[in-house]
Parts: sequence; C-alpha cells; structure tokens
Amino acid sequence: MEKTIHIYHTNDLHSHFENWPRIAHFLKKRRNIHKESGDYVFTFDIGDHVDRAHPLTEGTLGTFNVELLNDAKFDAAAIGNNEGITLPKEALNRLYEHAEFPVICANLFNKDGSRPDWALPYTFLKAGNVTIAVTSATAYYAPFYEQLDWSITHPIEELKKQITELKKRADIIIVLSHLGMYDDEKIAEETDADVILGAHTHHVFHEGKELNGTLLAAAGKYGYFTGHVEININEETGVIRAKRARVYETNRTLEAPLDELVQQEAFLAKGKEVLSLPVVHLENSIESDWFHSSPLPKLLAEALTEWCDADCSFINSGVVLGNLPAGNVTKHDLHSLLPHPINPCVIELTGQELIEVLRQTRDEKWPHLQIKGLGFRGKVMGRFVYDRIEMEGLKVFIDGKPLDMKKRYKLATLDMFTYGHYFVELHRAHAKKYFMPEFLRDVMEWKLLQL
Repeated sequence: MEKTIHIYHTNDLHSHFENWPRIAHFLKKRRNIHKESGDYVFTFDIGDHVDRAHPLTEGTLGTFNVELLNDAKFDAAAIGNNEGITLPKEALNRLYEHAEFPVICANLFNKDGSRPDWALPYTFLKAGNVTIAVTSATAYYAPFYEQLDWSITHPIEELKKQITELKKRADIIIVLSHLGMYDDEKIAEETDADVILGAHTHHVFHEGKELNGTLLAAAGKYGYFTGHVEININEETGVIRAKRARVYETNRTLEAPLDELVQQEAFLAKGKEVLSLPVVHLENSIESDWFHSSPLPKLLAEALTEWCDADCSFINSGVVLGNLPAGNVTKHDLHSLLPHPINPCVIELTGQELIEVLRQTRDEKWPHLQIKGLGFRGKVMGRFVYDRIEMEGLKVFIDGKPLDMKKRYKLATLDMFTYGHYFVELHRAHAKKYFMPEFLRDVMEWKLLQL
C-alpha cells in the first residue's frame, strides 16, 4: 500500500517573529488535514531560529523561540551558528531544557569528547511501518566554538559516518543541514541520504533540486517561505516511489490568523518588558550620526580600545543605530542601539599592514554602502571612526606617536571586518583574538557605567 509522508520545514527565521503567526497557523491546519486523510506529517526546523537581534530572544536567551517551536508541535530541530556561537555555553546548555522535541546535532561535543545532554546525533521517527532516520550537522566555525569551550568536528565527515550506519536501520534518511547549499550538494553526491533539508546560506529551492538520487529542499530566510516535501512510499517494502518539494510564500499564500496583529505587537511589547532593567542614568543625551562626526560612535571606539587592551581601534559609525537620550538607559535601549551579534576582536598587525588598512577606510565608497550579513543588523556602513589614531595627509599617528612601519600594533575592531569581505589584511592576519560571548552592547554598557 502506498502512503504519503509530508515534511514541513523552516530555517533561518532569525527571530523574525512577525512572520511566525502565519507559519504556525499554516502548519497546524496542514497537520490536521494530512492526519484526517490518513497520511503522515512531520515538521522540522533547520537552525538559526534564534537571533539575539530581537529583544524577546535577547531577553530570554532564546527560550521563547523554543516555546514557539513547542507550541507549533515541531518533531525535531537542528542548531545553526546563531544558536551555537552567539550564546554563552551555559545559555546554550539551558536553551532546550523544556523542548518537547529532539535537538539533532551530530558534530558538536564538549571539550572532553562527550556529547551535550541536549543534543542527539540522530533520532528515529515512525510513519506506520516505515522507519525514518533524521540526522543533522551544523556549520564548521571551529575557532568560535573552541572559544566558547565547545569542540566541533567536520560536518560532512560526521554525516557520512552517521548516514552509513543509519542506512542499515531505516527506510528513509533525512538530513537537517545547517551547512549551506554547496555542502548540501557535496553530501548528496557522497552519501545515500534521501532528503536534505538545507539552511545557513538562505537559499531557496522553489521546487527542490534532485542530485544523485537525493532531493534537496530549502526555504530561504526570515520566515519568508515554508518548505514542504512529499515522499510517496510503499509501506510494505519501504521503497520510495516519488519525492517532490515546494515552498509556500508566507505573505502571499499563507492565511493570516485572526489575531496576527495582536501576536506581532505582543512579541515586541514582551521583548521590551523583559529588557526593561535600568543600566545607567545619563545627565545628557549622547548623539550618533552615520555620516558626520558624533560622540556616540566615538565613545564605542574608545570603549573597544580599553576593553580589548589594544593600542587603537576603529569602527564604522553605521553600527550604532540611534541615540542615547538623557535619563535612565535600559537594557532595551542598549539592545536597540546595538542589536548586532558582533563580537569585539583584536588583530595584531605591523605598522605597514595597519597603514594600508587605514588608507582603505578613507575610501569615499564606505559611508553610504549598504551591507547585510556577517552579524550586521543595520543599514549602511557609515563613516569610519577612530580611537588613538590620527591621520594627517600621508602621516599616521598611533596614540600621539608616529606610526612605526616595523612595529606590531594591536588593533581593536569588529569581528565582521576579519571575514575577508572588506579588508584583506585583517582577514589574512594570523594573530587574532575574538572576545566571546560579549557583544558590542556589552562593551558599551561597561563604558557607560564608567562615565
């Protein structure tokens, strides 16, 4: 007898809760429809559901996200880099305490080689007589996991090992991959996975992609789409007869629940409430401007130099998203000002390397350049702001002294500038130290408390 297994999947929501009411409403209706027709239905999240750029995620360190997945009856979830490396280790260990679904991550370990209590390398699900094995791996950000006292193994090698063993015990192998499109294609070419549900690179396969007999599916980012995979299988033999995939566009095809606006407003109000704790009282406001000299970005640059015990620092003023008004400043105010999951970083450079980077920061292209990703949650780069760095024509002074081409300097800046997209010298530098799990807002809070 042939049966249909329906698999719904979300990925890279990044705490865009404004889209969640429709997604949850849609999943509930579809689950009921499929069960009434005698089909099987499962729902998976493929990671980066958590993003601390949202105040409600920040205030609960992601546990609210888990509540949403519980309420929507998810059957399993993967972790993405936002769960894995933007939370302190103790917070990640607590994140899934009340999860009503298994969390799958085959390549994350404690430093002693044991698996964390909350993470499984795989799980089994049953669709009648059919056994489904679900395994998962997350992106290989080894230096960052090590900084947070985790150990991570190569994801594709780990998945090969898991799939080889699971193939002996299951009729269908599903991979929840928070690795990106190109790694998913590699997994399809080198393993016997039946379905790979993708994430991380925010790609969309509107009708899936078949490669080496494996169906790849992916649903973009931010809850703009919900993915749906159908597998037709012979229950007696366990033989897959057909596989197909599609996505549903949230704002065009999903029905809004009657209380959608109420839910959306509640997400923001609750986020503000949980972050309402006062931090400091300011006698005067501190202003910020992306295109002209202003005190607030300068204050953040000074704080970075001091926090990181560096010789100098620079930041882009676009990282500061507003002003600080006079009066009480709360955790919510600081989060609104600096919502980015960006860590401070110190890079050791020779004077010759440093002067080349500084020259590049003076390029007129920067202030209005629109940027996305790398942890940045703002709009434009803005002008660069410097601390203990002065440039007079071709002359550069560090802390009041002429720059020495052969001397080594410690430059404090944002981790996103080391990822190769902006400054080659920062990307190539071997002597780099990332300060984790602190974000820029933590450094700003530390500085304000000293004023």
